[in-house]
Amino acid sequence: MLKSRLLLFIVFFSILVTGCAKRGTITGGTKDTIPPVIVNSLPKNFSTDFKGDFIKINFNEYIKVKDINKQLIISPPMKNAPIIVPMGNASKFITIKLLDTLKANTTYSFNFGQSIVDNNEGNPYSQFKYVMSTGSYIDSLKLGGVIKDAYSKKPDNFVTVMLYEAETFTDSTIYKKPPHYVTNTLDSLKTYTLENLKPGKYHLIALKDQNNNYRFNPKDDKIGFMKFPITIPTDTLYKLELFKEKPVFKAQKPSQASTNRLLLGFEGNPKNTKITVNNGKENIDTRFTRFTGKDSLQIWIPKIKTDSLQITVTNDRYSKTFTSRLKEMKTTDTLAISAKQKGILNFRETFTLNTSLPLSKIDNSKISIIKKDSSSIAFTPKYKEMEGEIELDFKKEENEKYNITLLPGALTDFYGKTNDTLIFSVPTKNFTDYGNLKLTLENVNRFPVMVELLDSKENVVAFAYSEKETVLNFEALEPNKYSLRVVYDDNKDGEWTTGNYLEKRQAEEIIYFPKELDIRANWDVDQVFTLSK
Repeated sequence: MLKSRLLLFIVFFSILVTGCAKRGTITGGTKDTIPPVIVNSLPKNFSTDFKGDFIKINFNEYIKVKDINKQLIISPPMKNAPIIVPMGNASKFITIKLLDTLKANTTYSFNFGQSIVDNNEGNPYSQFKYVMSTGSYIDSLKLGGVIKDAYSKKPDNFVTVMLYEAETFTDSTIYKKPPHYVTNTLDSLKTYTLENLKPGKYHLIALKDQNNNYRFNPKDDKIGFMKFPITIPTDTLYKLELFKEKPVFKAQKPSQASTNRLLLGFEGNPKNTKITVNNGKENIDTRFTRFTGKDSLQIWIPKIKTDSLQITVTNDRYSKTFTSRLKEMKTTDTLAISAKQKGILNFRETFTLNTSLPLSKIDNSKISIIKKDSSSIAFTPKYKEMEGEIELDFKKEENEKYNITLLPGALTDFYGKTNDTLIFSVPTKNFTDYGNLKLTLENVNRFPVMVELLDSKENVVAFAYSEKETVLNFEALEPNKYSLRVVYDDNKDGEWTTGNYLEKRQAEEIIYFPKELDIRANWDVDQVFTLSK
């Protein structure tokens, strides 16, 4: 009886304590951050004398394979991609079914990148490599380096780096054949490593391979290359600068966009393009302008009755004649004028008007620029037909407001139509609202150089061209953070020139200042830029 009462007391006390305990939430334990671990593989990793076509890799937990098409790098590349199982489903193993006949005495590596993750938390087994050889030993040499974009400060990710055996290499090889070895920067952005290499001489090529086919397509791909073969083994780190080749100019057949306008698509640089239009043997007076934001030119034709026109396009050594058939269309382009500056007119800007049609006449006597005190100021007009812009250059004063008036007839378009009255108003700020930059260049290897100040989107907001000066002043800069670069203008054409693989010509050298420049209002920044690669 005593024992029964004692047992009853213990049970009652336990219930009481449990009921008074503080309530909480079940946490499930700490979060799993440990990646999966390989238990074994068949054949084992780094096997030699490989004869089969099947590989199995076993893990200590359930895993998934994701983004395998983007992450898996097989070197040397295989013509037919192997079958990888599982693809998206959880499993404790991966199988690789080879569909290619393997080369004799060759070391193959399968780099899975970040594609293998555990099933629960997605922890990656980073950069796992399965390596095997069809010969009696594993090739073990390495080659490394860095990737750089020849123009942009930020390099591309997922850049393919390739080695071709020099003995069988020709200039056409990269357009037609896969490389002997390959790797990819994946998302590490700047560095690459080629491993399990044989000794020998190789050509080193890098591609931003848009089609993922290990072939150079100049229309889509960026390329970087070493001009001469390299010898492995080597301790040298090789820097590859990628650039996009500028295609040779080529025009497409014009299409009719409206009653009086044709669109001419093109590839390459339209800078030196000339266009002549004929109606039979009669030469037709036309104009052409750039279609903003498109690789197209607009050909403006007079209002004539004809079934077709012959359009001849020339650009340096390129020449081609097209026949364009015309049809009746309801749409007709009309003259419209708009101001490029919608608000504040900064001191580094020139007030600019955009025109929808090419102009045949500008009457300065019908254009006026008036200050707040009603006084008129002088201006210099500049018409840029290709861009469809009229620049009105005048001396700007601080804390001023300018009313710009174009009376009827100030502008006459190609079709003889004139503008209605147009009034634009633009204010300026105080000089103290801007900052100034004094830049001193050191270690300039050669001249001329172009100095460019860039905003966060890499748009050029300030430019200077120097043939000998090393001290340059950039005044009235809007407060902002800027990037700074210097371009060696080796061909002296006033613009950056890209490279060309077949000509074995690298892009013109660009050097970026390593830090952002913080330009503040009412500040003077004195900056030294020591040029070094």
